[in-house]
Amino acid sequence: MAIKKHRPTTPTRRFQTFSSFEELTKKKPEKTLTVALKSSGGRNRQGRITTRHRGGGHKRKYRIIDFKRDKDDILARVVSLEYDPNRSSRIALLEYEDKEKRYIIAPQGLTVGNEVISGKGAGLNVANSLPLSEIPPGTPIHNVELSRGKGGQLVRSAGGSCVIMAKEAGFAQVRLPSGEVRMINLQCRATIGQVGNIDHERLSLGKAGRSRWLGRRPSVRGVAMNPHDHPLGGGEGKSSGGRHPCTPWGKPTKGYKTRKKNKPSDRYIVRRRGKKR
Repeated sequence: MAIKKHRPTTPTRRFQTFSSFEELTKKKPEKTLTVALKSSGGRNRQGRITTRHRGGGHKRKYRIIDFKRDKDDILARVVSLEYDPNRSSRIALLEYEDKEKRYIIAPQGLTVGNEVISGKGAGLNVANSLPLSEIPPGTPIHNVELSRGKGGQLVRSAGGSCVIMAKEAGFAQVRLPSGEVRMINLQCRATIGQVGNIDHERLSLGKAGRSRWLGRRPSVRGVAMNPHDHPLGGGEGKSSGGRHPCTPWGKPTKGYKTRKKNKPSDRYIVRRRGKKR
């Protein structure tokens, strides 16, 4: 993917950057693999806001992605590379020998006409899916399962990849993009290669309106509000708050631990993210 800039015909155009979309081969999605996607606007079924700063944005159709890759030992050919508004990565449309079509996350280097396969004994070619037990350490992988047969849950965003560091006692030690090292069962599957669209993180929105197109509403600082709206609000002139950072409902934040208990899966973490070696 290449980054594209326009001539600065307006002040916001000066800083905006866009994807060239030159790798895409099809504009409209496969109709049989799309479903309607209803926007919640951050509200629950009672209509109350449960997630702030969400709402608006362009309408989207959800593309059904095959994260499980459970169609084993059947060769598939890449028909097209497409844009997906629901994720940062690109998606690839596969057509199997029995004419069934499925979407997968498109890794870097995958092109139209390539052949991919999943299951035990699949080669180490890009986009092939196979158990961790058959992947040698140091091979870049993505779309990694946490539970056997559940489908890939880890490393699915643009440019992401992880590697196997070691294998022992039925588990593989996988280093994730965050730096965390986690033990994953060797029977869990992963897909070979790095997720494509690696320049996604270099894009500059350039203006507030472009965030609104994505469904992101403004986030206002507490010290800029009135005392009625936030504990940090008010004060003569500009004030720094006068108390420790907190939420609009008075709960401490920035360093305050909110986790009640450890997750059962924490015992599989060998090294936490952010920890120095």
